[in-house]
Amino acid sequence: MNLPSGRKGRRAPMAEINVTPLVDVMLVLLIIFMVTAPLLTTGVPVNLPDTRAKALDQDQEPIAVSLDAEGRLYVGDDEITEAALPARLDAIRAAAKGAEPPQVYLRADKALDYGKVMRVMGELNRAGLNRVALVTVEG
Repeated sequence: MNLPSGRKGRRAPMAEINVTPLVDVMLVLLIIFMVTAPLLTTGVPVNLPDTRAKALDQDQEPIAVSLDAEGRLYVGDDEITEAALPARLDAIRAAAKGAEPPQVYLRADKALDYGKVMRVMGELNRAGLNRVALVTVEG
């Protein structure tokens, strides 16, 4: 009677690496970065006021207009003077090419003079950018 020697019955060690868990982790990281990337687009530090209003849904790419605590004015991340604001807003409105004007998010520091915010809102209205949302912190 022949007994098995033991070598034939054992499996050889696997020399492959299972990449399925690695792909799962990479997809989760990709989704996290895709969700957080739009939140990092506005880089002007502004101390926003609190509100109980809910966040707005956005259909198209909004325009961010920011006023910091020193009263400096930004369109997107570009600092501009108050005198250059009308021309910049006219260019934004002209880029819409007759379509509905883009949504404008007005971010103003809560310590800022109310009159400065109203002057910027007046320029937005004059340029035909009437879809203005004031950005606040929910709280």
